[in-house]
Amino acid sequence: MKKSALQIARAAYNPKMPKALYGSVKVEEGAATQSVADQEEVKKLFPNTYGMPTIKFVETSEKVNLPAINVGVILSGGQAPGGHNVIAGLFDGIKNMNVSSRLFGFLMGPGGLVDHDYKELTADIIDEYRNTGGFDIIGSGRTKLESKEQFDKGLEILKKLDIKALVIIGGDDSNTNACVLAEYYKEINAGVQVIGCPKTIDGDLKNEMIETSFGFDTACKVYAEVIGNIQRDCNSARKYWHFIKLMGRSASHIALECALQVQPNVCIISEEVEAQKLSLDDIVTDIANVVAKRAENGNNFGTVLIPEGLIEFIPAMKGLISELNDFLAHHQREFNAVPKDDQLAYIQKNLSAENAKIFASLPSGVARQLTLDRDPHGNVQVSLIETEKLLAEMVGNKLAEMKAAGKYKGKFAAQEHFFGYEGRCATPSNYDSDYCYSLGYTAAALIAAGKTGYMSSVRNTTAPASEWIAGGVPVTMMMNMERRHGEMKPVIQKALVKLDGAPFQYFAAHREEWAVGTEFVYPGPIQFFGPSEVCDQPTVTLRLEQGR
Repeated sequence: MKKSALQIARAAYNPKMPKALYGSVKVEEGAATQSVADQEEVKKLFPNTYGMPTIKFVETSEKVNLPAINVGVILSGGQAPGGHNVIAGLFDGIKNMNVSSRLFGFLMGPGGLVDHDYKELTADIIDEYRNTGGFDIIGSGRTKLESKEQFDKGLEILKKLDIKALVIIGGDDSNTNACVLAEYYKEINAGVQVIGCPKTIDGDLKNEMIETSFGFDTACKVYAEVIGNIQRDCNSARKYWHFIKLMGRSASHIALECALQVQPNVCIISEEVEAQKLSLDDIVTDIANVVAKRAENGNNFGTVLIPEGLIEFIPAMKGLISELNDFLAHHQREFNAVPKDDQLAYIQKNLSAENAKIFASLPSGVARQLTLDRDPHGNVQVSLIETEKLLAEMVGNKLAEMKAAGKYKGKFAAQEHFFGYEGRCATPSNYDSDYCYSLGYTAAALIAAGKTGYMSSVRNTTAPASEWIAGGVPVTMMMNMERRHGEMKPVIQKALVKLDGAPFQYFAAHREEWAVGTEFVYPGPIQFFGPSEVCDQPTVTLRLEQGR
C-alpha cells in the first residue's frame, strides 16, 4: 500500500502504555461482581461467568514461562479509530509471552468465524497498520453471534487452527455476544477463552471500569475541527445558521463533547429533552428564541449541534417508535406487501390512538423514515432520519410566525450537515493510539491469566500513560435486560449522558453565554507531534469526569 508522509511518520510512533505491562505481571483480584440490574435474570442466563471478580494487573519480579498460544481476533460492528492498534497490542502481547504464539484474524467481522474465513496476521502485516485508522486489516461486519449453530460452526475452525482464545473488538452489542459465546464455550468445556475490547465512537460503552470506549477521542476531535471550521466561516460570512447532526444514536456524548470543545450557540442533549419531557415544538421554540435574540445584536448566524438519536428521546416520539418497533418486528412482511402509497395509512390504522395521532402530525418524509428497515436489533435506523433538515425547516416556520407577530426582525438562512462516517476511520489521536494499544496488550495479559468472559480495561487515562491501570472487568457486570425484537434479552447497559455529571453541568453553566456570544473556539486538526499538552490530551468530557 502506498503511504503518505504522515503515515510513514506515524508508523514509527511507539504507543505509550501502563508501566505494569512492560514486564511480568500478576493478577490482583477485586471483589465478586453482580450485574448493574436484573441480577437474578442475568445470573440465571450466565451461571458459568456471572459474579467473577474485577482484575488489576500489577508488576512482579517473578518470571513465568508461558506456552505458545494461538489466538483469534474479530473486528465487529462500525469502525472506530484505533482498532488496528488494539490488534497490534494484542499481537505484541502474545509474542512477548512466547515468540511462537500466533494470531489469526477472522475476516469481515463475526461472519468470518462462522464461515471459516480467516488469515494469519504476521509481523509484516501488523507493521503495515500500526497507528493507522480504519478496520481494513481484516475488515468488519455486523453478523450477530447469537445461535448455538453459529457457536458450534465457529468452534470447528477454532479447533482446526488450535485457537485457545478469541478476542472480539466491538461495542455493547458485540461484547454482549462475546459474553454469550464465553458462557457457551465454558458450559461445554470447549477450551476457548473469549475476551472483549470496548469500541464505539458513540462513547456509550463506559462505566466505573471502562472510562471510555476507544475511538471516541479521535472522532470527537475530527468533528470538532470541522465544526470549528464552519464556525469560523459562520463568523466570516455572517449570514447562515448551520444545523449540524452528529453521530450518537443512543446517547449524546459526541454532541456534548463537541460542544465543550467548540462552544456553539445551541447544543441539544437528548437525555435532557427526555428528562424535561420536551416536545418537538418545545425544542424548535428554544432554538428560534436563540436565533431571535442573536438577531437583536445583528448576528443572523450561528451553529446548532444535534445528536443523531434525538427523535427517540422526545417522550411522545419515543412511545411512537417503541410501538412501531414492536409492530414491525411481527408484521414486517405484511407491511412490505402493502403498496407504497398506502403504507403510512396502514401503519396509522394499526397504532394506538395516541401514537396514531402523533404519527399523522409528522411531515410525510419523517413518517416514512420511521418505517424504513430496522437495524439488526429491530430498532429504527435513526441515522436515516434527517433531523437536522426537519429542525431547520421547523425553526424557519416558527420564525416566520414570530416575524408576523412582530417578535423577530432578523434574516434566517440555514445550512444542514451530518457528520458521521468522516470520523469513524480517522488516523487515531495519540490518546487513542496509546489507549488502544494498551487495551490489546491487556487482552493478551487476560488470556495469559486464563480468563474468559472479561473485557479489557485500562483506567486512570487522564494521568500520564505510565500511571494507567490495566485489568479486566467481567462482561456480566455491565448487563441488564432490555426489549429486543419484542423479547427481553440480556445486553450491556448503555451509558447515557448524566445530567448531574460534571461534563453536562459545565455545559449547562455556560450555554446561555455561548448562545448570544460569538466566542467560538476553533480546535483545528489533531496534532500528532509536539508538546504533550497539545498532542496527548484526552477529551474534555474525560478530564471533567476525572476532575482534571
